Amino acid sequence: MAKKLFEKYKHGWVALYAFIYIPWFLYLENTVTTDYNLIHMGIDDKIPFIEYFIIPYLLWFAYIAATIGYFFLFAEKSDFYRLIILLFSGMTLFLIISTVYPNGLDLRPDTFTRDNIFVDMVKNLYRADTPTNVLPSIHVYNSIGVYLAIAHNKKLRKYRLLQIGSFTLTVSIILSTMFLKQHSVVDVIGGCVMAGIIYSIVYRSERNHAENLSRNLLKMH
Repeated sequence: MAKKLFEKYKHGWVALYAFIYIPWFLYLENTVTTDYNLIHMGIDDKIPFIEYFIIPYLLWFAYIAATIGYFFLFAEKSDFYRLIILLFSGMTLFLIISTVYPNGLDLRPDTFTRDNIFVDMVKNLYRADTPTNVLPSIHVYNSIGVYLAIAHNKKLRKYRLLQIGSFTLTVSIILSTMFLKQHSVVDVIGGCVMAGIIYSIVYRSERNHAENLSRNLLKMH
């Protein structure tokens, strides 16, 4: 029984990446505190603070975990590995960028004009998360990454409501990073561009295989 489970789920070895990412990220969080490059665009100052976006911002954690969990348990291993390569490649590149180019923000409000449970949640977020190591936004990158994986999956793309829900949540999460003053527009653009580039690389081989198969089928006719 144990041997069968191991054989079935041995692709879970990728979880070992946590032993690379977490210590590296914590090191950056503890060392990049004052002397860093300030990320800012003029449009950042025109974006209002809206505390209600704390909901999609926090849903990000469940969104990423649920998608990885589904692909691990139910999807083809090739689809799971593509998703993991897509996510881990961007996360590693983020760590490298943050290491060679220490960066941070000065966008968070000093005071809040409203007092409600959502503002309290944002305050807790600010206490737990430093305004450093923000370029590119991993919230943005991973949200786009899992959405693209869901949209690309042969089984999941049959469910229209799931696709709409995934897209809507992804857009909401991206917006939340800016409305909560957790990221600059620069970080968001960086996350979008990086997701597009890495996605095109990771999924290129499958597209090429599909194109070759189509050409061979046409020749047969």
